[in-house]
Amino acid sequence: MTAVASAFDALAELALTARAGGSELTAEAQAQWSGIGFSLFGKHFIAPVGEISEMLEIPPSTRLPGVQPWVVGVANVRGRLLPIFDMAEFFGGKLGASRRQHRVLILERDNIYAGLIVEQVLGMQHFAPETFHQQVDGEYGQMQHCLAGSYRLPEGSWQVFSTAKLIEDPRFANAARG
Repeated sequence: MTAVASAFDALAELALTARAGGSELTAEAQAQWSGIGFSLFGKHFIAPVGEISEMLEIPPSTRLPGVQPWVVGVANVRGRLLPIFDMAEFFGGKLGASRRQHRVLILERDNIYAGLIVEQVLGMQHFAPETFHQQVDGEYGQMQHCLAGSYRLPEGSWQVFSTAKLIEDPRFANAARG
């Protein structure tokens, strides 16, 4: 047997083993809801996985004249112009945490391509469906209308952040000073 055939056989066997192991996932693990966790105002939020296309460090940007103060500017991200928004300022506050931890969540939906600066990205989070509640836990001021329920866990709750509700917000849609 040649080295190429031997390597191919080893990879094929590895693929079969991986597929067999994947079929052993429990129904509970398959039914979990997943999202991208982030913090803002020191609280935990989660955006559905399909609503965030990418996360990155804050790129250099160019300030734009005649826009709201929460519009940070526009950045060139791989040849595309990305408008960047400070979510804390949009919702009437200031970004906390260390600036080194601040990240940009990129949402790409229909004709919208936007970067949302948050205090920190907390990675992929998974929740059992029975921990979901329609009610938002606590008062979130100007942010309340962008929340779509919460996942309650013994160690604390995670508020579901709806980028669809954010996009529908007339203030967000009209970032020019009026």
